[in-house]
Amino acid sequence: MKFKIVSDSSADLLTIPSIPFASVPLKIITDKKEYIDDADIDVFEMIADLLKYKGVSKSSCPNIENWLEAFEDAENIFCVTITRNLSGSYNAARIAADEYMEAHKERNVYVVDTLSVGPESTLIIDKLIELIEGGLEFNQIKEQIEEYQRSTHLLFCLESLRNLANNGRVNGAVAKIAGILGIRVVGKASLEGTLELTNKCRGEAKAHATIIECLLGEGYCGGKIHIHHCKNQTAAKLIEKEIKTKFPSADIVIRETRALCSFYAESGGLLIGFEGKNKK
Repeated sequence: MKFKIVSDSSADLLTIPSIPFASVPLKIITDKKEYIDDADIDVFEMIADLLKYKGVSKSSCPNIENWLEAFEDAENIFCVTITRNLSGSYNAARIAADEYMEAHKERNVYVVDTLSVGPESTLIIDKLIELIEGGLEFNQIKEQIEEYQRSTHLLFCLESLRNLANNGRVNGAVAKIAGILGIRVVGKASLEGTLELTNKCRGEAKAHATIIECLLGEGYCGGKIHIHHCKNQTAAKLIEKEIKTKFPSADIVIRETRALCSFYAESGGLLIGFEGKNKK
């Protein structure tokens, strides 16, 4: 096997065409149940359970053995992880990569810290597929992915920040604002790979207008854009329509969030990854 792409489940992908691929599941844990973010999980059932659950819930990243198992016997591996500033997944993958290359001196593993999650990860995976299918060598692909990451961005629009706040990902006081009187929070992935809350919007229409404004402000001009939603296909389609109005040839993919992203985005949440201007 010449090339393989491995991602943790924060990318919301289970399979990809043409290139060997593995998704390494993260977990959602309560004191009553453990939800494994793999092909067998019923995401909607998990969401419904967590809405009724009043205790503490948290996420858990893959361990080193999980990553090594996913690498199998591939010669050249590109490993894509959720931002290291929100999870230990990247660190576990790095240790696994070092162990794998120590055991197999002739093989290569490159771990991509997306500094993001969800749809920005899938943009990076799409680019990896393009470069691998283009016949580039491992180090050429590594260099081009590092350059490509400078131009990818993540926006999010959330109706609730409860799980993010309970797990220390955002400020608790700010989290209380979301959902009150129809307020939605719009934000982005920061340069450091944390979640930066930028706008508080009253009502869905205002939130969608803010998303379009932020897209344009980050230099989006009709390239690839991935919209992942948690039980909010209607909003995803409305944003797609607005983007197509401005950029008819825009390359847009819509998909549902899987367990990890659904846990943090919560019902109604939107995650939007897109190509824009280079980050400073």
